[in-house]
Amino acid sequence: MFPRPARRLPAAVVLLALAGSLTTGAWAGPGDTAEHHRSARITHVPSAAGTSTPLSGFAVQSTAKVSDSATAVSSPGYPAKGWYPAGPRSTVLAALLANGVYADPFHSTNQQKIPRADFQVPWWYRSDFTVEDTGQRTFLDFSGVVSAADVYVNGRQVAPASDVAGAYTHHELDITSLVRSGTNTVAFRVQPNDPDKHLTMGWLDWLQPPADRNMGLVRDVLVRRGGAVALRDAHVVTELSVPSLVTAELTVKAQARNDTGTAVTAKVGGSIGGTEFARTVSLAAHETKTVTFSPADVPGLHLTEPRVWWPAGMGGQPLYDLDLTATVDGEVSDTAHQTFGIRDVQAPLNSDGARQYWINGRKLLVRGGGWSPDEFLRWDRGYVEDRLKYAVDLGLNTLRLEGHLEPDEFFDLADRHGVLTLPGWECCDKWEGESNPDGHGEKWSDSDHSVARASMAAEAARLRAHPSVLSFLIGSDAAPGATVEKGYLDALKAADWPVPVVPAASEASSPQLGASGMKMTGPYDWVPPAYWYAKREGGATGFNSETSAGPSIPTLDTLRRMMTPAELDTLWKNPGARQYHRSPSTVFGTLKIYDNALTGRYGAPTSLTDYVRKAQLAQYENVRAQFEAYGRNATDTDRPATGVIHWMFNSGWTSLHWQLTDRYLDQNGAYFGAKKANEPLHIQYSYDNRSVVVVNNRRAAAQGLTAQATLFDTDGTQRYDRTVTDVAVNGDGAQGTPLTLPSSVSGLSRTHLLRLVLTDADGKEVSRNVYWLSTRPDTLDWSGTTWYYTPTTSYADLTGLTSMAQAPVSATATTGSSDGTSTTTVTLRHTGSGKTPALLTDVHLVDAQGKPVLPVRWSDNQVSLWPGESTTLTATYRTADLHGSAPHLRISGWNTPEGTVPAA
Repeated sequence: MFPRPARRLPAAVVLLALAGSLTTGAWAGPGDTAEHHRSARITHVPSAAGTSTPLSGFAVQSTAKVSDSATAVSSPGYPAKGWYPAGPRSTVLAALLANGVYADPFHSTNQQKIPRADFQVPWWYRSDFTVEDTGQRTFLDFSGVVSAADVYVNGRQVAPASDVAGAYTHHELDITSLVRSGTNTVAFRVQPNDPDKHLTMGWLDWLQPPADRNMGLVRDVLVRRGGAVALRDAHVVTELSVPSLVTAELTVKAQARNDTGTAVTAKVGGSIGGTEFARTVSLAAHETKTVTFSPADVPGLHLTEPRVWWPAGMGGQPLYDLDLTATVDGEVSDTAHQTFGIRDVQAPLNSDGARQYWINGRKLLVRGGGWSPDEFLRWDRGYVEDRLKYAVDLGLNTLRLEGHLEPDEFFDLADRHGVLTLPGWECCDKWEGESNPDGHGEKWSDSDHSVARASMAAEAARLRAHPSVLSFLIGSDAAPGATVEKGYLDALKAADWPVPVVPAASEASSPQLGASGMKMTGPYDWVPPAYWYAKREGGATGFNSETSAGPSIPTLDTLRRMMTPAELDTLWKNPGARQYHRSPSTVFGTLKIYDNALTGRYGAPTSLTDYVRKAQLAQYENVRAQFEAYGRNATDTDRPATGVIHWMFNSGWTSLHWQLTDRYLDQNGAYFGAKKANEPLHIQYSYDNRSVVVVNNRRAAAQGLTAQATLFDTDGTQRYDRTVTDVAVNGDGAQGTPLTLPSSVSGLSRTHLLRLVLTDADGKEVSRNVYWLSTRPDTLDWSGTTWYYTPTTSYADLTGLTSMAQAPVSATATTGSSDGTSTTTVTLRHTGSGKTPALLTDVHLVDAQGKPVLPVRWSDNQVSLWPGESTTLTATYRTADLHGSAPHLRISGWNTPEGTVPAA
């Protein structure tokens, strides 16, 4: 929003109506071409009342290259010669990339070559749509304008940029009087974006920010048709009986709006499942009334045995549908539809002041990651769904969205896959200009306060029905002050917001809400695995809203796609070098802290391959420890852990920084470390007190278990072994400690291995966990802690791993396919004759050319085998992703020679 005086909105503009449904965008994900953007197609808008039709695309051009008037540009028949076709949701830069104007911005430093000056002037977005019948009323319905736009229809301005400002504000423009039979034109003159000046979207230190700062139209522009009476703001308020879950009360609400100058009588009726309801509503000219249906007047809205929505791993994800229709004189005037779920979320502060979430009466340990959209805000439903499936595969239950609130389909997919979401406003830029002295956002004007309230109201109306939404964070690094908080809370209340509101992701308070119950104590850079077990700073106590050990080096396959040979050479040879693919931040610009630890613990890398393999061990052990510590401490009576968000889950570009899965959906040590830690029934080692703990995240108790712990030298010599039988652990995150390792073991080498095995009552292995440890611990300098890490003054000695003998692993595999999905089953066997185990054996699914087949979901991976042992793994993937090739498996490991075997 530009710092202009607040002004009265024109009558044509109706703010804060419920956003219409969005459809899939035009980006095809990684490897995108201009195929989807060849032309700005004309959108055919049906005449039927109650329809919402997204514009199918735009033609875009810089105002610096357009000398014609706004009237001409926005009139039908304007030639738009030389303009670039763009998808229906597209930033300016996304459109230019799709049209091949610039080289791949994710490779090397190509993004630096894109001139920023080109995006410091407004850009035109132009689209044509056809209408046959002008008897219905017609509205433009949209949000997602970055940063603001003048809007024109058929040569006439219908809204100025001062009114259409903010990425999240929702706008409905009545264009009935301007629409003609035949071709119509809508044009947006989009203003440049500056996240420090506008309440939009920005990037802080996640990635190198795009040259256009995401200016453009990033959500659908809908053309809505209707009759005399419009239905808006339709939603269902649910009240679930907790903890019994045996009943639920549903209350249906909608706004019935008379869009004519005369009184009308409308019938508003609808249904949820088999329950139908209706009411006659009398409306004066231009009057709006709230229509409500409750169990008091519709008994069918009192549900017995409701189908309750649960996060993945806790139950199913059933959804309900609300359908409403308004008729006038027997003719359909408008319709509304909403999908919703029934669940109950509570988030009180516990006795230690930490935020503790409960869902449907069951305590929830939030195990999550930070979500990043595509850097250029390109939407691809399939690509997003693949990442959500990865989250479930990792045993995560939550994704945090710090700003960059994705389109409706993201939350639809989260609902269907059982992934909880923590949306909220972003830190440090304009959003926190009033509250964060350490940020760089400008102070707010009166008009900024209006935009902020409108943004909150629009997002509340958009997100409230999604059962996947766990909370809304109205602050990130800082909590809002009284005036800003009141604006947010008033908007949320008016929208019937159903879940807790949190003042900040940091340990902050706001006047009405009080304490956040969260902490943002870091770390964000490398710390040793033992760090996570200390109940201080970022350790496993309370709710840590964003934290990790920083860098996450991708696989060699991904590194070679994203960096030049010279850059890869620098990557492993020069820890002090600026790494463009890490962060624009001066704090995170190099990998020095991480590389020093890698060398100090594992020994100096001898090649790029050696650097990457050491990185995978380091990332596996660290991410595993982070999630294991929070899991172990969740049931403590003293300062329990209540939630952790790994910063981050994914990256919006090709990154060396903060990710469990990389840009191309390849999986490194961080991925499989998280997957191991979050197993439903899991055996783990505690770095702080040497206890061996069994954590049961299943609902039901586990009984008759056997836990075995064995210590080995790196050559496979066994130094300690203990087995405990008849282990029992309650469900819902409970844990038990069947044994504790001795403080010293005679003859144990400085670098050694710990193998933990958990078997069930039938003797079947249900969890295996292998650690590489040292008798010399990592030593932390807690007094030197900064906001982003705690220094390590001496490192654990893991260099003994380098002397491990080669351990051959054989593989046999078969593949079956059905309904477009293939499953490859591989049996790995340690065929060596000595005692040395095969450590962290990785299996990569590749095509005949050795290129990874992605995405893929493994039952397990990066496994460790002792001589004579075998294990069977499965990989599930889309058959089409083989592109006609036969599947192969590339086997490698810490001390296993690389080889490839067929898997057809």
